[in-house]
Amino acid sequence: MLRKLGVSVARHRLISLLCWVVALGACLATALLGVGGESLFQRLSSAGPSVDGEAQAAADLIAGPESEQTESLSLLVHPTDLDSPDLAAILDSATLRLEQVNGVSRVINPLVIPPLPDGSPNPAAAPLLSADGEGMLFTVAMQATDGVVSDPLLTYVQRRLQVAADEIGQLDPGAQVEVGGTPLIVESLIAVAESDLQKGELIALPIALLVMLIIFGGFLAAGIPLVGAIASIIGALGMLFAFTFVMDIGITVMNVITVIGLGLSIDYGLLMVSRFREEFRARVGGGGPGAPPGPHGEPFADVPPLQTAELATLPHHRHSRHELMLQAVGSTVNTAGRTVLYSGLTFAIATAGLLVFEPSIIRAIAIGAICVVLIAILTALVLVPALLGYLGERLVQPGVLTRIPGVGAWLTRFGDIAPEEGVFSKLARLVQRAPVLVALGGAAVLLLLSSPVLSMTVANSADDAIPRSSSQYDFVTTLNEEFPLATAPRVQLVSSTDEAAAAAWAADVAALPGVTDVAPPVETNGYWVSRVAVDTHQGADVVREIRADRPAFDNWVGGADAQAVDYLDSLASGAPWAVLIIALATFVLLFLMTGSVIIPLTALVISAISLGAAAGVLVWGFQEGNLSGVLDFDPDTISGVDALVLTLVLTFGFGLAMDYEMFLLARIKEHHDRGESTRKAIETGLQSSGRIITSAALIIVLVFAGFATGELMQMKQIGTALAVAVLLDATLVRIVLVPAVMTSLERILWWAPRWSAPIHSRFGLRE
Repeated sequence: MLRKLGVSVARHRLISLLCWVVALGACLATALLGVGGESLFQRLSSAGPSVDGEAQAAADLIAGPESEQTESLSLLVHPTDLDSPDLAAILDSATLRLEQVNGVSRVINPLVIPPLPDGSPNPAAAPLLSADGEGMLFTVAMQATDGVVSDPLLTYVQRRLQVAADEIGQLDPGAQVEVGGTPLIVESLIAVAESDLQKGELIALPIALLVMLIIFGGFLAAGIPLVGAIASIIGALGMLFAFTFVMDIGITVMNVITVIGLGLSIDYGLLMVSRFREEFRARVGGGGPGAPPGPHGEPFADVPPLQTAELATLPHHRHSRHELMLQAVGSTVNTAGRTVLYSGLTFAIATAGLLVFEPSIIRAIAIGAICVVLIAILTALVLVPALLGYLGERLVQPGVLTRIPGVGAWLTRFGDIAPEEGVFSKLARLVQRAPVLVALGGAAVLLLLSSPVLSMTVANSADDAIPRSSSQYDFVTTLNEEFPLATAPRVQLVSSTDEAAAAAWAADVAALPGVTDVAPPVETNGYWVSRVAVDTHQGADVVREIRADRPAFDNWVGGADAQAVDYLDSLASGAPWAVLIIALATFVLLFLMTGSVIIPLTALVISAISLGAAAGVLVWGFQEGNLSGVLDFDPDTISGVDALVLTLVLTFGFGLAMDYEMFLLARIKEHHDRGESTRKAIETGLQSSGRIITSAALIIVLVFAGFATGELMQMKQIGTALAVAVLLDATLVRIVLVPAVMTSLERILWWAPRWSAPIHSRFGLRE
């Protein structure tokens, strides 16, 4: 089937390419221009990971069943003279204009809120005044639909507040004057995400092209994987736009999925182009007595039945190099394309394990990643063969770079087609001299790199980090530092009892370690609510302490840190099922490919140890702050390894590890099926695939590293950890540890129970 697909696409290449152009044009137009005037970036959300736990229940109780949906913008001024009549006049004028605007629910000016009858400050004004009494927040609440304010209303309010901000700036040049709020924070984060995406692509794509130029020695062959990658990015953006109508797609979701699609497409395109050059060169050199063997060691005359039948039905003048090119494309799709298909399915299965988790953001990433993997597979099996058919023989001719004196000889050393004897075969034989010692040494290195995991703290830091490049950075920073009561509470006590009992509970909580202050209970919507102040990064521990010793009356512990605890607990409950699904599905797929139960077990164990090293880098680099100088972030904002980041790194890292495992196992199995001994098959399989695995890994490491230079903290961590994971997997793991372990187990490597043989014979996946 795959061979027929490859031949058909290459033969009708013009139609295939036109279909791709139309489809990608539609995806690009909808993503950038949108439907109804809203583009993909305008439809993204910035909501952090959350679940429907106790903290969400507390928030719903306080808000009430019929609470009005509003969003607000604020004018922040600090420090300034709050008694200034000129300041009061500016705010009175702004209030008068804004109250007349349709869609503005209320305007809150803290300077006109009257004191209580006894002369004491009104508690309603407290959140709007700075802790030092030298600043204030002038707030405008706007009606929202599904949490979104209409663009005309938001724009007008923002402009009106900016006019007031400019007037205050002229009145008091020493004051910090900022306009901000949740809608503007969302816009700024989306702008940063878009900038990060563009910057990552500008770094990754040229470097990827340079590496492929070194591999292939020419622009045509190097450009095909890049075209496939760009097509995958455009397709992913189009699919994400469609998904925004059925679920919330966050900023992190878009960037993560785009990076994964980019990396996989380049990997798959690289494998396909390299195999085509191998297949075509073998066919062009054959055809008569004494001809060199084909790529699988078979005599060139022994072409597959499909190819023979095709040649027999064609006019004589077409029995030419063109037909040899079609044969090569068909064989490429049937071999390398089959590996791409199995590899992509393995990655999709690993990603599907995320669907067992409750948080919607993880489900969105899972669905989006599965879709982008399918696009990457489609580009490899349909778009790349069409390009191969169009360029044909030109892909195997020496490239322009190979004609440069001195450069050509150097490039041939890094070519995509490996000689029978080379660095990787020599390395394999070296490893096979003492395979057990090498295996133990490699495992020891990975365990050493994993050791920081022992001190890992898992946190939910998505809401705590706003990049410095965000236009709202100064507003958010000043708000957190000077207006503590205006920010969302870290911990909140909610109870359904009388005031005395609520106050007694608050007093008990105040004595807990990590608690710095507990406000007296205030009645809100029929419930008593107390705000709890905690030490930096101690909120989660405080929440668990409070929940471990509850009073007898109905109570809830809410706040941002309580939401983080609920989120982490939800991930912990889903993690065993995710691991089980991923491990079982991968085991079955590898068994169907190899017919062995030993190979899948060793692959799972080695991948687990390798992923531990990637998690260790997260702890060492971010939790402990050792990469803060290189990657330009404030280590004080990091309370631990972000739970979402850890989940995605382990899942995608496993998928990528299985990607290269498939590349290597496909060649080893191919040589073993030809009758080579296990040791020889490992040696020749590594020699055949080593260059492509190393080259593909180098490109994907550079892709992840490019995105790690972005501003979004979650993407910075994901890019760094996955770059390290792929680097280790393609060097220490795939080239040293795997051959050592397979050689050590050579006597039982291909073992499987007798009852499993008919299953593999019936459903086995073969090259």
